Amino acid sequence: MSGEMQIDSRDDMLRVDAGDMSFILSCARNEPPFVVYWGARLASDTPSEQLTLLNTRQSAHGIEDSIIQPSLAMEPGIGYTGPTGFSAHREGRDWGSRFVVTQVDQTSTGCRISCLDERTNIALRYDIGVDDKTGLLTFSSTLTNQGDQTLDLVDMATICLPMPAHMTDIIGFSGRWAREFQMERVSRFTGSYLRENRRGRTSHDCFPGLILCEDSTTEQMGEAYGLHLAWSGNSRMRVDTNGDGRAFASMGALLFPGEIRLAAGESFESPSIVGAYASSGLSSLSRKFHDHVRHKLLRPSTRSKARPVHYNSWEAVYFDHDLDRLKALAARAADIGVERFVLDDGWFGARRNDRAGLGDWYVSDAVYPDGLKPLIDHVTGLGMEMGIWFEPEMVNPDSDLFRDHPDWILGLDGVEQIAFRNQYVLDISKPEVADHLFDRISAILSDHAIGYIKWDMNRDLNHPGNDRGFARAHAHVIALWALIDRLRSAHPDVEFESCSSGGGRADFGMLARADRVWTSDSNDAVDRQTIQRGVSHFLPLNVMGAHVGPRHCHITGRTLSMAMRAGTALMGHMGLELNLLEEADSELAELKTAIALHKTHRDLLHGGDFYRIEGPEYLNIVGVVAPDQSEALYSVAYLSGHIPALPGRLRFTGLDLAASYQIRQIWPENWSSEKSPSIVDALDLTGAGRTVSAEALSKSGMQLPVAPPESVLLFYLVAE
Repeated sequence: MSGEMQIDSRDDMLRVDAGDMSFILSCARNEPPFVVYWGARLASDTPSEQLTLLNTRQSAHGIEDSIIQPSLAMEPGIGYTGPTGFSAHREGRDWGSRFVVTQVDQTSTGCRISCLDERTNIALRYDIGVDDKTGLLTFSSTLTNQGDQTLDLVDMATICLPMPAHMTDIIGFSGRWAREFQMERVSRFTGSYLRENRRGRTSHDCFPGLILCEDSTTEQMGEAYGLHLAWSGNSRMRVDTNGDGRAFASMGALLFPGEIRLAAGESFESPSIVGAYASSGLSSLSRKFHDHVRHKLLRPSTRSKARPVHYNSWEAVYFDHDLDRLKALAARAADIGVERFVLDDGWFGARRNDRAGLGDWYVSDAVYPDGLKPLIDHVTGLGMEMGIWFEPEMVNPDSDLFRDHPDWILGLDGVEQIAFRNQYVLDISKPEVADHLFDRISAILSDHAIGYIKWDMNRDLNHPGNDRGFARAHAHVIALWALIDRLRSAHPDVEFESCSSGGGRADFGMLARADRVWTSDSNDAVDRQTIQRGVSHFLPLNVMGAHVGPRHCHITGRTLSMAMRAGTALMGHMGLELNLLEEADSELAELKTAIALHKTHRDLLHGGDFYRIEGPEYLNIVGVVAPDQSEALYSVAYLSGHIPALPGRLRFTGLDLAASYQIRQIWPENWSSEKSPSIVDALDLTGAGRTVSAEALSKSGMQLPVAPPESVLLFYLVAE
């Protein structure tokens, strides 16, 4: 903790000073714990007691005479008439818990606060961690039934946090399949902003992240709070603005009836919440989350390795696997600079389409009579790594696995299965199911030189009931995590990608077990610009799968140039998903150049500080600046046409204002503006470039060149 966390001599205040924030919690013995302050960093000599006094609630007519301090659980027993964050009972009794602090312990990474309600015999423990560099906080809570009778847990937010009154805007993230991570900004209102997800996975339309900010907060200015629920299943997020004017944000797992029933002595551990405060805009807030993912969640082996450029076979062959064709694709991929070849769906069982074979994780003799070894040997002989696709949680009704074990699926007895991509969901919370999947996946990994798994999940859990009639949506996530943890332990050199019909499972809980997220099934570069901008609020570029798709996108019907497609994919964890055998030589040459450019700047892209830059709707502008500000790369995407004759100015954010930078346009190659004279010519941007002071670049900015819609320009700056 580097001395950042202090518990005062009376043991009734917890104070954290880290990064640009301070967090103060009242944890007086025999009283419910509550947040006194969370916001801009305070001077070290600011007395916490004074903040408590300043927060004294004014009495008023028509409300309680007693002062009610909202607690971390907002449990019914405190008497607050607003929404609660906790609900449990024993056959209708013991519903009114009031948790009071019994013990406070400092840990190596933060603090543990133990609470108890002696009347209902329920204990609640909070673990709060802090990153002393960024000030990012992690919250988790554990509920324990200390009574003799079973405790039914109905609802439990991980924690309820008061929000300052001037945080008037709420930013959430919605979307759909192939159009994920769409930002929605609304004004906070009296009542409840409520987002609930019952899909059984993180979902495309209810990403478990919220941002609260001032109405004047922009990317580079203003205060903001970010919260992310590190949970891969059903969730509830809410911001409650109550009648007395106070606002609270809370998150937690959404529980179905009977999912959590605690026998005497049993405990329930909530999903963690990752929270951050920023004093200088939304991009600053995002950089804190990026730091958390890169340095706290990803494995050291992932962090230390350059992220390989991918080739995925899906949009080139779909289910039509042919060894010679796949070898030819691999050879062409290696020739243009690809470093990892991923064999997608269709290599196993009777999987010649999406109606059969799912769940039969045996190499298909019909398609691969000599097994996968000839293809893998060819791929690795070309200097590439080999990856492979699995969808372990699912099964086709037309499969040997389902015929042998029809009792292994989730559903509701007497209710017809919801049709969804011709597949059912396996009940992996059954030990025998998880053991079977582990054995089959482990056998494939043990028998082949495979270093990468694309772990997919392509349907919702509409009826997540087991064969005894109990809801298992929560248990499914716990079993999923355990299965992946078990596989990673048995095969520590294998990397995992989290895919769920694209970005349907892209949470921090999964990223603690995966090395990459497949951001969207849409490879349309125009859509990808907004998708990637949205996901960047929480995820860094090095885990954001971004592929060059075909010239004609089969999802949107849009036709885009290679320069647009490659320039978009370059700004992430770059990959390809197109039929290289059908591409023109000129386009392959351009793609090869883009891959080489990505590799040249990969360390900067994946390790630098990320900035989203404000601009009109027809532009998407982002930048990455080296931590020492020695270099920077900015992407300007022209999404559509613009009404003004000129597209405006680019202010290069994040540079060292005391330095000067040589600026060049590095993508596309040999590009020229639609009309001269042009800034490109004036600064010789496509040639030697020009050295300009950072102050001029940042404060005055550069006139952008006129470019056609659906194009992207990359500008590279290096300090001199």
